[in-house]
Amino acid sequence: MIAGFVLFRYLPLRKRIKAVEQSRAAQRIVAAKALAQSRQLPALKEQIRKLKREVGNYEANVPGHRDLGVFLHGIANLMNKHNLREQRVQPGREVETEGLSCIPISMQCKGRLKHVWEFFGSLQSLDRLVRIEQIKLLNDRDFSGEVSTQTNAIICYRTEAEQG
Repeated sequence: MIAGFVLFRYLPLRKRIKAVEQSRAAQRIVAAKALAQSRQLPALKEQIRKLKREVGNYEANVPGHRDLGVFLHGIANLMNKHNLREQRVQPGREVETEGLSCIPISMQCKGRLKHVWEFFGSLQSLDRLVRIEQIKLLNDRDFSGEVSTQTNAIICYRTEAEQG
């Protein structure tokens, strides 16, 4: 009877007790992880808020239409506004990626360094996203305060498939 009790009652119950204890230990670990992660939640929310503020409304700055002529005309107007001379704005070959079409733009002009930097500031304030890839500033030979700049930038617009 004792052997039957041990084999058929005590040992199965003991196995169940160990399984329940292991399950409780696993639940405690999961609860501890959840508590640690919930403490990180305010910091993550703050990080998301900062990123949203930095990025702004990205979608609004990537138009759904090409409007290259309007953009190039706007660049020329900005250069004139900032008293830059010897202007050359030339689009490159369009490249299509996932839902975006990107157009490289080569810009050259000459003027005082202050005016060049004001021009770049104005580029940042445009309604259209302009990604500057490279800026090359060259001082003039007689150091009169004039600089020549060669800039490579990229503008993008959403393709028809991405807009819908």
